[in-house]
Amino acid sequence: MEFRRMMDTTRRNLLAIVGIGTGMALTGTAVSADSEEDRTEEQARGSERVNDHIEEVIDRLATEEKVSLLHQYQPSIPSVDLDSFRTGTEALHGVAWLGEATVFPQAIGLGSTWDPGLIERVGSAVGDEVRGKHNASSGTVGLNVWSPTVDPLRDPRWGRNEEGYSEDPLLSGAIATAYTDGLTGDDPNYLKTAPVLKHFIGYNNETDRTTTNAEIPPRLLHDYYLPFFRPPIEAGNAVGVMASYNLLNGRPMTVSPFLNRYVRDWAPDGGSVLNVSDAWAPMNLTEAQDYFESKEKARASALTAGLDSFTEHGSDSSTTTEALLGALDAGYLDEADLDEAVGHVLRVRALLGEFLPPSEDPYADLTADVIGRPAHRELARETARKQTVLLKNDPEVLPISEDDSVAVLGPLSDRLFEDWYSGTMPYRNTPEDGVRDRIGAEQVHTAVGADRIALRERDSGKYVTAGVGKGGGVLGLSDTDAPNVQLFETVQWTETAWTLRATANDRYVTVDGDQLINSSERPAGWEVVQEAFEFVDVDDGVVLRHPSSDRYVAITDGSLHATAEQRSDATRFVRDVRHDGIETAIETASDVDVAVVVVGTHPLMGGRETRDRETLAIAPSQRELLARVADAQSQTVLVIESSYPVRVEEEKRLPSILWTSHAGQETGRAVADVLVGDISPGGRLPQTWPRSVEQLPDITEYNIAETGMTYRYGQANPLYAFGHGLSYSSFEYDDLRVSPRGPLESGATATISVRVTNTGSMAADEVVQFYTTRHQSGTTHPDRVLRGFDRVHLAPGESTTVECAIDHEAFSVWDVTRRKRIVERASHSVLVGAASDDIRLRGSLRVNGERIPPRDLSEETRAVDADDWSWSEVELLDRSRMDGTVVGMTDGSWISFADVDLRHKPTEATVSVARSEPTSTTIELRHGSRSGRLFGRTDVPSTGDVYEYTELSIPVSGMTGNRQDLCLVVRGGTVRVNTIRLE
Repeated sequence: MEFRRMMDTTRRNLLAIVGIGTGMALTGTAVSADSEEDRTEEQARGSERVNDHIEEVIDRLATEEKVSLLHQYQPSIPSVDLDSFRTGTEALHGVAWLGEATVFPQAIGLGSTWDPGLIERVGSAVGDEVRGKHNASSGTVGLNVWSPTVDPLRDPRWGRNEEGYSEDPLLSGAIATAYTDGLTGDDPNYLKTAPVLKHFIGYNNETDRTTTNAEIPPRLLHDYYLPFFRPPIEAGNAVGVMASYNLLNGRPMTVSPFLNRYVRDWAPDGGSVLNVSDAWAPMNLTEAQDYFESKEKARASALTAGLDSFTEHGSDSSTTTEALLGALDAGYLDEADLDEAVGHVLRVRALLGEFLPPSEDPYADLTADVIGRPAHRELARETARKQTVLLKNDPEVLPISEDDSVAVLGPLSDRLFEDWYSGTMPYRNTPEDGVRDRIGAEQVHTAVGADRIALRERDSGKYVTAGVGKGGGVLGLSDTDAPNVQLFETVQWTETAWTLRATANDRYVTVDGDQLINSSERPAGWEVVQEAFEFVDVDDGVVLRHPSSDRYVAITDGSLHATAEQRSDATRFVRDVRHDGIETAIETASDVDVAVVVVGTHPLMGGRETRDRETLAIAPSQRELLARVADAQSQTVLVIESSYPVRVEEEKRLPSILWTSHAGQETGRAVADVLVGDISPGGRLPQTWPRSVEQLPDITEYNIAETGMTYRYGQANPLYAFGHGLSYSSFEYDDLRVSPRGPLESGATATISVRVTNTGSMAADEVVQFYTTRHQSGTTHPDRVLRGFDRVHLAPGESTTVECAIDHEAFSVWDVTRRKRIVERASHSVLVGAASDDIRLRGSLRVNGERIPPRDLSEETRAVDADDWSWSEVELLDRSRMDGTVVGMTDGSWISFADVDLRHKPTEATVSVARSEPTSTTIELRHGSRSGRLFGRTDVPSTGDVYEYTELSIPVSGMTGNRQDLCLVVRGGTVRVNTIRLE
């Protein structure tokens, strides 16, 4: 459970910088003091000097120069000795987009290790390589890294699922804190890199991502969504957040006051927080989101909300600077607003050592030699091993004997792919390579299981012919049947997406301009990959559609072009199967002891950034391959390689199933290590795997308590539960102890301990998981909550005691009645086991706290703090463009307040509302439900604008008693309900 939060606040405040050097540069030395008191005093003086220096720099900057520092690309300013600076190096699981670098498993794989100590080492290696590239490029590679992504994995259809760590905030927070701990380095005074967390907050869908309104009620916001972001910032590791594209409760996150209200409040030093926009997001404020009428008002609102850096128009900062200068002229901003944001930027740059002489840079020795160093390659292999999850092993086919003959089959058996935020792998060890290297080439038999086809034009009978050589050539037609240049290996990745790899040069067919060329080393491209094609059946053959260009393939001047807008204009082809991939795979599998079938998803097709999945199933041809191999070979092992949970229809028929993320350059060796039992798999699922897409709500439904999503809210009958993962060994849990025996008091810590024994015959890892579930409560609460975990390694027969410490405050929940965190007096069941659905021991714990009192509606109460509502009929919206949340209500919708104290017998209710429509609308106050006894009603006039509020006085009668439920019902048109008060 314990993970190091070593980045103390001294470094965040630059407390070790002790003087101003020549000109505008600072000289830094390590602080030495004879006592902690002297050290603290010296650090405070150092911090003050740094702040004085930054203020001096700001004072010397012209207004235009200040504004220039608020864009992603910041120019050099020689007059104050500022170098150019760029925010945003991608480093999600290795350095991305900057050439070769060590590629570690995808973030979802890092999460499945449940091993923060390991992930800290991964983060450190990635940080070293960022610094190495920075130093080798004379600073053009930036040190502000936009990593990690900590959005909750609440829905497995999210296109960017592979970028997150978990559906649980505790696990995600531990992994994210460890990764950023490594990224920031171990120097007590300066940062190796400056991580920014993605994407704050309420971002889990790609479809309409810039206009989706993520409706998150206050309790879920505080108890679920915010805790994913808080730990790395509170630990002093992450220096800020990237504001997400979406709207949250009606307001774009680019202008959310939460950037200041929470992010800076969490940070040990809020002045050292650098919040950035997502790419092009500032433009959405006046375009797709249509939230502001002018770019000046939009940029000013973002800046005052807490955004410090605008990411738009690439390196061209003119739109940003012109808008901010215009906002100054219009009075939307003043110079102090600029100074504050510039101060945030400069403090983070100072933390990165910008004001140090090069000779004193603690990371100057990190040169290009660190990139891909042997230690990083071994760490990549270790991480890829530890993230594998054994989903099933009954009967036990795994581990495979070294003496077995093995067929390694499937479209992912002989290739590795990079995702959008991956670096370029310096080498690729595939599953086929790994097994062959491990047990010997003579025992390994292979088949991709994909058809090789020839395409013949229906009318002329000519064959599509590819070019030879690495550059390939434009696909054309030939009269001669020449298989060496006319065969294409076809692999299906989704229901509609296929790739064609030319056997002429082992390159993929892509589209350049509009010409089809066999020149691509691997599928790639933004939104829809250029190498994806769809075979569309027609009566007399097939036509090819190119989804990326939304064009069909037609023959022009003897060559293939993606130019036809209509299917009727496309060229008809006959697809001749020259080599039946599945039949070959069956023959190969039938002649060996064990078949290993590697199937899954392509990280750039199906689900990815800009595209959510509609299904959980793997591609039909892959399912057919798996089913038919399993029919022919009872000893079949399924290896799933995917970026997210998938649905395997054949799951019940297969004895053994192993999951891995797209795990980078060492995937093959790592998979082989597990298959042959060099190590026992110890990864655990960091998110629930549903049985089918039918179990899932609309992907834009963010109220997971209402929809029952994630293990916390009882996702029904999953295929594999949160925390699931099997082992080649077995473990016994006993001697559960929970202290204190009496109630846990404020300021105290509960300790749960359990003895775990390896009762099997193989050394293995076990991930011990501690959950609690709360009994009766004054609020709705999760079914169970992960409270701690520990991954332990035990030899056969070895025992260890695992402890979980839980602070009293960890039991706090958000009390909507008083808008604060409170710890309720309650009894909790303690659940200890190997997964959320594999509980081995149970205990109990009493937590002392307070009771939530009856609601006092004599004080003004926000409608959004209601206890219940007709969720599908209401919408959470913005009270104003700057702050606040209201409830948008329509005809028949309702909100209710539970346990209201009506003993003072109120005679009047005051409701604050806004509505722009002139139609007739009525508000009713009723007892218990929308059809309950009527207390009072009033008509709602138009206020002329949705942001113009008026207070309605409603005479009421019959309100009396304690702990009564009060229901507010709307009849007629639409209205925004802001507050209610009883008098």
